[in-house]
Amino acid sequence: MKNAEQIRLELTNSREQDWKRWGPYVSERAWGTVREDYSADGSAWNYFPFDHAHLRAYRWNEDGLAAICDRRQNLCFGLALWNGRDPILKERLFGLSGPEGNHGEDVKECYYYLDSTPTHSYMRYLYKYPHGEFPYRDLRTENGRRGKSEAEFELVDTGLFDEDAYFDVFVEYAKAGCDDIAVRITAVNRSVETAPLHILPTVWFRNQWSWFDHPPKPVMTARADGIAAVAIEQKDLGSMSLRCQGSPELLFTENETNFGSLYGGTNPSPYVKDGIGRFVTRSETGAVNPDKTGTKAAAHYVYEIPGKGSETIYLRLSSVDSVVANESEGEFVAECEAIFAARESEADEFYAGIIPESLEADERLVMRQSLGGLLWSKQFYHYSVKEWLDGDPAFPPPPANRREGRNAGWKHVYSDDIISMPDKWEYPWFAAWDLAFHAIPLALVDPGFAKRQLILLLREWYMHPNGQIPAYEWAFGDVNPPVHAWASLRVYQMEAHRTGRADREFLERVFHKLLLNFTWWVNRKDAEGNNIFEGGFLGLDNIGIFDRSAPLPTGGNIEQSDGTSWMAMFCLNMLAIALELAREDRVYEDVATKFFEHFVYISDAMNNVGEENTELWDERDGFYYDVLHMPNGYSLPMRLRSMVGLIPLFAVETIDAELLERLPNFRRRTEWFLENRTDLTDQIGCMQKPGQENRLLLSLVNPERLRRVLRVMLSENEFLSDFGIRAMSRVHRTNPYTLKVGDIEYSVDYEPAESRSGMFGGNSNWRGPVWMPVNYLLIEALQKFDFYLGEDFKVEFPTGSERKLTLWQVSQELEKRLARIFVRDDEDGSRAVFGTCDKFQTDEHFRDYPLFFEYFHGDHGAGLGASHQTGWTGLVAKLLQQIGDYRS
Repeated sequence: MKNAEQIRLELTNSREQDWKRWGPYVSERAWGTVREDYSADGSAWNYFPFDHAHLRAYRWNEDGLAAICDRRQNLCFGLALWNGRDPILKERLFGLSGPEGNHGEDVKECYYYLDSTPTHSYMRYLYKYPHGEFPYRDLRTENGRRGKSEAEFELVDTGLFDEDAYFDVFVEYAKAGCDDIAVRITAVNRSVETAPLHILPTVWFRNQWSWFDHPPKPVMTARADGIAAVAIEQKDLGSMSLRCQGSPELLFTENETNFGSLYGGTNPSPYVKDGIGRFVTRSETGAVNPDKTGTKAAAHYVYEIPGKGSETIYLRLSSVDSVVANESEGEFVAECEAIFAARESEADEFYAGIIPESLEADERLVMRQSLGGLLWSKQFYHYSVKEWLDGDPAFPPPPANRREGRNAGWKHVYSDDIISMPDKWEYPWFAAWDLAFHAIPLALVDPGFAKRQLILLLREWYMHPNGQIPAYEWAFGDVNPPVHAWASLRVYQMEAHRTGRADREFLERVFHKLLLNFTWWVNRKDAEGNNIFEGGFLGLDNIGIFDRSAPLPTGGNIEQSDGTSWMAMFCLNMLAIALELAREDRVYEDVATKFFEHFVYISDAMNNVGEENTELWDERDGFYYDVLHMPNGYSLPMRLRSMVGLIPLFAVETIDAELLERLPNFRRRTEWFLENRTDLTDQIGCMQKPGQENRLLLSLVNPERLRRVLRVMLSENEFLSDFGIRAMSRVHRTNPYTLKVGDIEYSVDYEPAESRSGMFGGNSNWRGPVWMPVNYLLIEALQKFDFYLGEDFKVEFPTGSERKLTLWQVSQELEKRLARIFVRDDEDGSRAVFGTCDKFQTDEHFRDYPLFFEYFHGDHGAGLGASHQTGWTGLVAKLLQQIGDYRS
């Protein structure tokens, strides 16, 4: 029997009801983005800094605190706060721009996504607001003073939380219907001292009128019938109302730029974007509209909250026909409470069917919060590259050099969609390879949304006509690893396994688009036509000794172990999809053969290149390295032990003998190839010998080389940490890799935490930390090898321990180590993710709110990088689900 949330999902997917029309689709940062940058030099951080955000209307999308909006972001609702001390309202999360942070951009707030269902029928969010003045200046100054060898200076380091002098502000949403949302805001004073707090639930229209000549403008006004409510009229939404508990003062202004404060110009109206803020923080009565009308409104609640006390406010954002004019306040609150009780109970019921009962209570907490955070990380993403390049009719045209600058070759891109973000503050834009990993944990709770996300970037308004998938906002033309095919197949398999329904239409749709993308890779990223690929940085940022996306200081080019391996993996993923489709349509046997042959050619190029110093496989070290080709024809293997040498393990697939029997044409062609081209298959795993249950193996790495690579990978002196596989070997801590080019010496050493290099802005480090996506792919690869090799193939874990495990057992050990980052330690109750922060480790109001960071310290597992990257780090939910299933 389906539960209530599953029924809502089905009604939404069938388009009978739109339960996802409203959701947490508001960014947490719209300033400092490429879209808002109309500068001559492309300096997005400087053109629209945080200090402008409360004064200046956004062109492309809004930001807010714990905010929601409709799927086209016509109307937003969010929270504003004031503690009586801050110079501005707390309407959005503060953080440092890329140039300001000693390790790049960095949000400087304490906030948590606690829960969400897939339809956002219930959501819960927590923001921690200090009693003392928010330390904007101190955070900038201290981080600006610190160098790249020092840790970031965080809000908790300022001491503002030391005496519990802060409010826990919980924001919850519960839907009574598709356009009927109850809101509950609960502010808890954690101090023993009474403290003032202004709470301003705020509703506003996205500014879609200022950029054009004589556009239509929506309006909101105070209700005329005495109810504390804002009446809302907008052409796409129709009539709506925000009903407020009690009798707060309703404040109105316009969501329009304050030209006077910003530029010394003249405002067309005295009521501008920061009008409500100036009314509250400076008592400027003329800053809000006395006629109670505008495009931005807030209900102003003022409290003196006693020590350890709390205040709760109920509101309801809904279509007008759901508002009862003569309803008493008691009836209003009781109805809201009933809605919340029902939705919370249904959320519990839904997750009871997702989270294995065999998990411990804390493991269940981590899994649910990781999934809730992933669902909170959706965002309305709007970007029309042609309009951005051309400029808007009501404003001067952008600088002419923009037409040849960033994203100029992507004028076809028109994005107006809800997209899963890597992080709505630090990365409030889609990233192609991140999104592929997001789809895996999303498929646990909402496979329909996961599939639509994968299809989205393959649509003609995203994918380039030449077949390239856009990478990310700062440079659509950069190259991310080609993991879309892998993610599509995994989501297809997960849904089929869970529901018994195989969505072949989805698989066919993505397959045909991915054929275009595969052709682009072959034509654009194989410079010498030798099946060795040079993809650029491939999402691994500073993992190499050079910026691999830029011209090399040596000249020449790098033949990449990871670039070639990603393409081999892409081949096998496309082969697996083609074979799956061939089960019911034999036409796909032909294209499956094509991918089989292409995989063999890539594998041969990677493993059997005969000239000295040109092989990516190093026989002496038993490891894979990039090879630097100099302009004079000299080739040099760069013996830097990094994830680049482990990625060849990802290219592995097993084929059931039963399937081969059902596909005689494919079997016959592969047998001919194997018999007649033995010169290509000597050093790889290529279907020569049946393994467990008569499975056949396709792999870049044959069993002998696999054993040698794993000996390095599973050594605690190299890649293996207590919290997963490091991105770089720890051997480089005492033995940095160096390369001298002319008079310049380049060097890379082991950096387990934040990057000490400014490469790629300095906020992303692949020189030692643990990254969830590549660890997840390593686990899958080991399991696929185990399907073929079985219990007879064992390796030491860890290397040198004399403890022998099968590859399946090794994969389980790695899953446990990765989960250990977040789950409480059995002995002392600490969470590795919190590092050495005692407040987070021991305080009852912090310790059970783990954050899902971008990456993790290579030695002790502390969270690093983007602090709310519940994108690919959300893979921990899938790992915990697997751990639970093994126990059952």
